[in-house]
Amino acid sequence: MKLKQALAATAALACMSGAYAQTANTFYVTTGWFRFMPQDSSDPLKIDSAGGTPVNMAIPNTGASISSSDTVGFSLGYFITDNIATEAELGIPPKFDLSGGGSFSQFGKVGEARLWSPALLLKYYFNKPDAKFRPYAGIGVTYAWFTDAHITNPSFEQGVLGGPTSVSTDRSWAPVFNVGFNYNFTKHWFAGFSLSYIPISVVATFNTTVNNQLNTERRSEAKIHLNPLVTYLKVGYMF
Repeated sequence: MKLKQALAATAALACMSGAYAQTANTFYVTTGWFRFMPQDSSDPLKIDSAGGTPVNMAIPNTGASISSSDTVGFSLGYFITDNIATEAELGIPPKFDLSGGGSFSQFGKVGEARLWSPALLLKYYFNKPDAKFRPYAGIGVTYAWFTDAHITNPSFEQGVLGGPTSVSTDRSWAPVFNVGFNYNFTKHWFAGFSLSYIPISVVATFNTTVNNQLNTERRSEAKIHLNPLVTYLKVGYMF
């Protein structure tokens, strides 16, 4: 009888250790690969002011677009219940190329910048917590801004903007809509994939010192609707 009890206890322990435990009060971390794919469009380039005098003139048939980009990502999550988890995501800021659109397309790449967009998500996981395959849907928020924004094309800087130009961008909050799944290999290790959509726009402001015109500065701006699709291929560990 004691031998049977011992064998039964061992079997139960083995089952517990092999369970796929995405349960309440579980922490997890992931790392993987983010790919940002802007579904972009833009408003025409607008000259706001010249020499301090308001202009507010849009230049027809002009615009800009932003390239896709890849980067390494990380996340930290916590299961509040067996089905609800909160997760913070952050990637190493990827570099994006800015290209001219419309009549500016002849210039090709005109600038570049790095994007910061940490996100906080609330996810609902389907299936039981001990299932190997767990799809989820989530919603959250991101705060996005660019750094190291600058013009890289001298022909565009001189021929269109009119001289040496500095670039700045605004910062903005945006919602994040997220779907994905995890596949659990062991009690601790899993892999997954997610797709997010972020409806967001950014305004780039150009401050130009116009050549051959003393004490004359020109301020112009371009509004770009990024609206990226973001994929995240990841591997994770649960504590």
